[in-house]
Amino acid sequence: MNILITGSAGLIGSNFSEWILKNKPEINIIGIDDLSGGYKENVPKQINFFRLNLLDYEKVEDIFKNFNIDYIYHFSAYAAEGLSPFIRKYNYNNNLLVTTNLINLAIKYKIKKFVFTSSMAVYGKGNAPFNEKDLPRPIDPYGIAKLACEMDLKIAKDQHGLEYCIIRPHNVYGVNQNIWDKYRNVLGIWINQYLNNQAITIYGDGEQERAFTYISDIMEPLWNAIVKKESSGEIINLGGIEESTLNNAKDILLEIIGDKNYPVEYLKERHEVKKAWSTYQKSIDILNFKHQTKLKDGLLIMLDWAKKQPKREIKKWKNYELENNIYDYWK
Repeated sequence: MNILITGSAGLIGSNFSEWILKNKPEINIIGIDDLSGGYKENVPKQINFFRLNLLDYEKVEDIFKNFNIDYIYHFSAYAAEGLSPFIRKYNYNNNLLVTTNLINLAIKYKIKKFVFTSSMAVYGKGNAPFNEKDLPRPIDPYGIAKLACEMDLKIAKDQHGLEYCIIRPHNVYGVNQNIWDKYRNVLGIWINQYLNNQAITIYGDGEQERAFTYISDIMEPLWNAIVKKESSGEIINLGGIEESTLNNAKDILLEIIGDKNYPVEYLKERHEVKKAWSTYQKSIDILNFKHQTKLKDGLLIMLDWAKKQPKREIKKWKNYELENNIYDYWK
């Protein structure tokens, strides 16, 4: 069996590749990543890795021609939700158009199932906990792009018979996360700030509610997305079952580092959903999801890993596509 994993140098892609190699050694993995958000060191050496941008249709198609790909796991995305209103073109190119390319190739080369990681961002102004049956109401271009991809997959199934499973993960964190990107991954941002003796920053009052998910808890459920027939044509939330305010998450991190008086800076609030967490029963019933890792335990593992990482340059956008109403702390 040949499986294509996009975003194979990122958090989910690299960890899932490792999980497959350990638990399903007979599987052949083909990985694609342009290393714009992940790192080559995260990619297992045993996989067939290609450094490519998925917008390069011809080169990506060459991989389909050279490998008899059975399944696609499309993890690749630039998930800076709050930044997306200021980088609209980049957002749609790297989240929507690349997915369009893959759907075309999946249909053309008769892929058995396409597993797509969407986002809780599609719910937007819903009422938490978000349910898969809720009407999507995204509030930013990132959520719009993810929703458009979902709709395209549904059409591809109806018209071309492409089997798919849409996973909506939320607030996944852990080893191999990009903690050097100041625009996304709040727990990673905090850890990097702490390791560089900087104040931990929180947008708004810190009472935003999220449910965090340690990366290892979603590995088997992702595998089940292709092996469980019940997952076909389904949208499934995948993530933590314990909601927490950012203030509470911050307190847990400060407890771990042993300094409850560590400096915390509250910045101007962003355009974001205040309460954003989801139902999870469907992931239990279909994907056998188990929430096994408490936030404190996951942060301990992640912090220990982060301390061993090389010092990397913080990602900063030199030129935004739009600066109207952009936050002072991003200028």
